[in-house]
Amino acid sequence: MPASRRALLIGAVGAGSVTAASVAAGSSSVRHDVRRLVDPVPEPKTSVPAGPTGRLVSGSFASPAMGGREIGWTVAYPPGVSTDAALAVALVLHGRSNDHATAFGSHQLQHFLAAVVRSGTPAFALASVDGADHDYWHMRANGDDPQRMIRTEFVPRLQQRGLRTARLGLSGWSMGGYGALLLAERLGSAGCAAVAADSPALWLSPGDSAPGAFDDRSDFIANDVFAGRARLGNIPVRIAIGTSDPFYVATRRFVGGLTPRPATDFSRGGHDVAFWRHAATGQLRFLGNALARA
Repeated sequence: MPASRRALLIGAVGAGSVTAASVAAGSSSVRHDVRRLVDPVPEPKTSVPAGPTGRLVSGSFASPAMGGREIGWTVAYPPGVSTDAALAVALVLHGRSNDHATAFGSHQLQHFLAAVVRSGTPAFALASVDGADHDYWHMRANGDDPQRMIRTEFVPRLQQRGLRTARLGLSGWSMGGYGALLLAERLGSAGCAAVAADSPALWLSPGDSAPGAFDDRSDFIANDVFAGRARLGNIPVRIAIGTSDPFYVATRRFVGGLTPRPATDFSRGGHDVAFWRHAATGQLRFLGNALARA
């Protein structure tokens, strides 16, 4: 009798030397990847919107806040809008092992931006910038300080381009979703008009966090977004996460402690581009409307 697909998948996992013990000892992302092989997550059906997009403008700069490294960036404009227009802007913080180009590469956010603006959302720009591979968008023991880089190096460059930066929109996925919430807490309502986080990488205790996400227990505590939730009270918040995402439980706990309760999208899906494309339209509409009121 032919082997079932489930049996073949289990065998494939075993053949790849991913034992039950190694999975138990591994990170939540590894456990999630293995579970998806055995029990695939139903993915939301989302296509990239058709139609013309606006211009993408990219560049780089040497960053003292990031050890002098060259930091790449991209700004996406809506269709028909000049690249020197005085638009409001939302920052997009990338996930672990990604960079600034991912937002407009696999995520295709320029297409979603164009579509929501065509449908009536007030025009705004999206700007992405490089963090480090796994800095989790906070100051690290090696001296890297991505929040300082954003505030004192990247935002002034956006302002020089004519973008309105007094109150920013913030967004991001996974590591960047956590980073967007953390930065929103630090900026407060005076500097942040709204935050829309996709599948934020949240943990309930230091021992649960992914390897390299924090320098040590004290670093986790110093950058605990749960402890800073009250600072989001005057900032519009929207959080989207798939119900099969490994961060779903912690994210629901985070949302449950926010006052007022934020807008949410708890839909089926996992921790992947399929879900983030599904969430993009709602997230960008939320940011655009909030920025228009700022």
